[in-house]
Amino acid sequence: MRIISKKTLKDFYEQSKYSDSKSALEAWYNEVLKLDWDNPNQVKEMYRNASIIGNEKVVFNIAGNKYRLIVSINYYAKIIFVKFVGTHKQYDKVNMEDL
Repeated sequence: MRIISKKTLKDFYEQSKYSDSKSALEAWYNEVLKLDWDNPNQVKEMYRNASIIGNEKVVFNIAGNKYRLIVSINYYAKIIFVKFVGTHKQYDKVNMEDL
């Protein structure tokens, strides 16, 4: 899968208060980069705790569920768009329709 954009992840974990997310976000990035998902069921097979929202959006639990990562996946083009990364408190304020 192609992931757009790693910069969003990096900008998040380079903030000192979220630096503990770096290894988990990097691990997610490096793992998913090697995958080839065709549909949401394949995402759930690998990440059982991921939440599938509609046909495109997926919410991943990061760093032992300390952080949330929202992505949009275009399965046909094999592209993942990073939409949000943040704490649970920040996630609670996200309007999925705006992403």
